[in-house]
Amino acid sequence: MTETAGDDVNQTQWTTERVLALSSWHDDWRGLRVAVLGLGVTGFSVADTLVELGARVRVVYGAPDPDRERLLDVIGAERFCAESNPEQLGDLAAFGPDLVVVSPGYRPDHPLTAWAAQRGLPVWGDIELGWRLRDKTPRVADWICITGTNGKTTTTQLTAHMLVAGGLRATPAGNIGTPILDALRDPQGYDAIVVELSSFQLERLGEISPYASACLNFADDHLDWHGGPEAYWGAKAKVYEHTQVACVYNRADAETERMVEEADVVEGARAVSFGLDSPPPSGFGVVEGILIDRGFHAERRAEAYELVTVAELAERGIAAPHMVQNVLAASALARSRGVEPAEIAHAILNFTPDAHRAQLLGEHDGVQWIDDSKATNAHAADASLRALRRVVWIVGGLLKGVDIGQLVSEHAHRLRGVVVIGAERDDVLTALERHAPDVPRIEISDDAEARETVEAGRAGEVMTRAVQAAASLATEGDTVLLAPAAASMDQFKDYPDRGRQFQAAVRELE
Repeated sequence: MTETAGDDVNQTQWTTERVLALSSWHDDWRGLRVAVLGLGVTGFSVADTLVELGARVRVVYGAPDPDRERLLDVIGAERFCAESNPEQLGDLAAFGPDLVVVSPGYRPDHPLTAWAAQRGLPVWGDIELGWRLRDKTPRVADWICITGTNGKTTTTQLTAHMLVAGGLRATPAGNIGTPILDALRDPQGYDAIVVELSSFQLERLGEISPYASACLNFADDHLDWHGGPEAYWGAKAKVYEHTQVACVYNRADAETERMVEEADVVEGARAVSFGLDSPPPSGFGVVEGILIDRGFHAERRAEAYELVTVAELAERGIAAPHMVQNVLAASALARSRGVEPAEIAHAILNFTPDAHRAQLLGEHDGVQWIDDSKATNAHAADASLRALRRVVWIVGGLLKGVDIGQLVSEHAHRLRGVVVIGAERDDVLTALERHAPDVPRIEISDDAEARETVEAGRAGEVMTRAVQAAASLATEGDTVLLAPAAASMDQFKDYPDRGRQFQAAVRELE
């Protein structure tokens, strides 16, 4: 090794040690060369934050975004846009970063992150960066972290709603849409931040220590991204690591319980379960139609707090079994932070879930129509199907490497008809032929490439045909359910767009 090469190695090692030592907003981030991969909501929040701290920031991304590009120019960040990975990699190498911060969508084996790892550079996600910067204001928030294959967003919103009802300054953030770094830069600070975490974010979680944590449920999803079920399980299990007070888990889901059992938590942290059955002394559950808390009652072996009734939830449209589980999980998390049962009950009875989550649209000619476009995987679709008796099911999209055969088999008895949409229709049709051969089905074909369908604005046409097909299969007393068990980006911009197109097509029936 030449003397110059040795100096370069020593300089890189010194810089890396400096980066890894940064653990506060008030540390010296000035002059640090940071490459940010991706220019979505998360990527821009990372760039904006690091520029504010005085770092030299270069954003590398693959698709033009004129609005955010203008904002990058305004704040003083550098940028480079190219479709191909080799071009991006060349720019990244020329920039010579000290730190790489990655947007959630980048797989662990992505060429740019692999390049950084091979050179020993720190590679962080936005959550790890946020944890290091959480002390911008004197009011340092407790983090309540939530993951799960399904139900994350509703539970995150509901938990934050309960905390606010309990008099705390709290907000939802993370995968829910508001980047964690935006919440942390609020000048007033928060008492608690409820952080929704996707498996992508958990992959690069870093050493955080949440006040309380929950994995709501576990089922195969994103196997194509993670590389298999074990890797996906391992990512989800990280949510419990270093939890300080309460690890909330689903006692009907053995995998979430195993995650808690294997987690390295702060001494004294409790395991608190939730479920639809009568709860043990350390749990939340349902007894004679009443949601109860035995987890935080001083006399929990003999007494319990009553929260709300299932009948009251039904009046709010949140009495489906999976929604009741979300309510119980949120209640457990809020109780761990000191919110009183009466405050929790008030929050529940004043909560309205987001659109496209088992949203009842109404009835037409004796047929109910439900929009659960948010059911982007088999586990979510299973929950929606279980809540109904006679269903005409609109299904299909991008299956993300998951076989839906078992889902079809378990619900074949309730299916009155199936409308198949999406790019991976053959896989759905094969599952139907194998497990529900006698159920009538209609395939909504599209000869154009899926992406062209979105760009040409024909997504509405696809859904109109699907709704008309479903109406032809449904009879009085049936429910038409949009629960695709698949991602939406083959024929729609995203799952809200898919839901909006569905609702518009349903309105046209009237």
